[in-house]
Amino acid sequence: MHRATKIVATIGPASSTQDILLQMIQAGADVVRLNFSHGTADDHRQRAEFVREAARQAGREVGIMADLQGPKIRVGKFENGKTTLIAGNTFILDADCELGNDDRVGLDYKDLPRDLRAGDTLLLNDGLIVLTVSRVIGNEIHTVVKIGGDLSNNKGINRQGGGLTAPALTAKDMEDIRTAMSLGADYVAVSFPKNATDMEMARQLANIAGAPYGIKPKMIAKIERAEAIPALQGILEASDGIMVARGDLAVEVGNAAVPALQKRMIKMARDMNKFVITATQMMESMIHAPVPTRAEVSDVANAVLDGTDAVMLSAESAAGKYPVQTIETMAAICVEAEKSEHVELDKDFLDRTFTRIDQSIAMGALFTAYHLGAKAIVALTESGSTALWMSRHWTHVPIFALTPRTGSERAMAIYRNVTPLHLDTSSDRDIALAQALEVVVGKGYAARGDMVVLTVGEPMGQAGGTNTLKIVRVGEPV
Repeated sequence: MHRATKIVATIGPASSTQDILLQMIQAGADVVRLNFSHGTADDHRQRAEFVREAARQAGREVGIMADLQGPKIRVGKFENGKTTLIAGNTFILDADCELGNDDRVGLDYKDLPRDLRAGDTLLLNDGLIVLTVSRVIGNEIHTVVKIGGDLSNNKGINRQGGGLTAPALTAKDMEDIRTAMSLGADYVAVSFPKNATDMEMARQLANIAGAPYGIKPKMIAKIERAEAIPALQGILEASDGIMVARGDLAVEVGNAAVPALQKRMIKMARDMNKFVITATQMMESMIHAPVPTRAEVSDVANAVLDGTDAVMLSAESAAGKYPVQTIETMAAICVEAEKSEHVELDKDFLDRTFTRIDQSIAMGALFTAYHLGAKAIVALTESGSTALWMSRHWTHVPIFALTPRTGSERAMAIYRNVTPLHLDTSSDRDIALAQALEVVVGKGYAARGDMVVLTVGEPMGQAGGTNTLKIVRVGEPV
């Protein structure tokens, strides 16, 4: 069964062997995420090699995403590894403290005291512990425990409502970008960007680091700061895609605000021809259980119905007991949800104007394929732009994007309803179209007598040159 929604799977201790990775790709993983918050450069390099080899064995290209750690603001370490905070007691966050105890703990972000005022609310360990700031004295943040619990080494800190000044790109991130480009990452996910400038800087660094390897990665903004919400349009314009990173975002804006923000972000991204990933706790219970909860099934299905390009697994595939089964389950949920999706193609096209020929051809192909009941859309593309534009609208007609560029194949792996395929295209248009049909038919995506809509550009081989739409029946002359 054709699945339009893509799956991003994080790899970690539970999924770092070539055998498990092959099973994950065969189960439906389209993009593999390397989490640069954990592991060394050599760890990531070896895992990337395993991914490429597993993808080769599976017979398809898979994208690699390098997810930067960003300025994750954390407490330091404790003498005994942890302490227990009691509601009503006082506790000090001390930038000068080396080893924490029951009274205080250090900070890895030394400027945090400058960002806080009396009355501010701090949420630690993903909001499980809540502190109220009573006063700031020098490098000490004095707080009263509002909600207590066990606090262990290196747990994260958020300020409710946002407002922390830590830069989006740390020195570690800059080094990690160089590592990511050396291992051939197709996407770079930037953590905690506040505005378009953060994304523009990250893109510039990635392009410079990628130049020796011939790589210009797609840039993904992880929306997880409160300040990113009012700046969303600018961030989208400066990015290729966004990630609805519901963990830190929920801590900053409150759990109740996240579902509506998720829907808004997905719609904005699609309207602006950007791709979007929905992430965090989607199948959380499958870290330990072989089946998801009913709520998790609904969560994944609702993200699909919202129009997300991809759904993402974090600890479920990185450290869980059932990484392969989790992907299989998620893929089945996506397929079922897509069956009930309502097509609003005609409505989408009302009051739309297209200034580019290639974009007009892409929209014409969608409209024609939907209304003629075509079996497939086959797009010959160099950069993948034609496939991206088509994928912003839902028609139930699968899109097959054929390209001679391996980098474009991997970049398109995350686009909704797009199956990227390799084709060493001829310089002759008719030969290229015939070859493209052969590939699609050979893989079982279309059969004799099926109607197929084709798009191609002349002269061949130019990015952004799509200018021809053709309707054919398989088995008849192209």
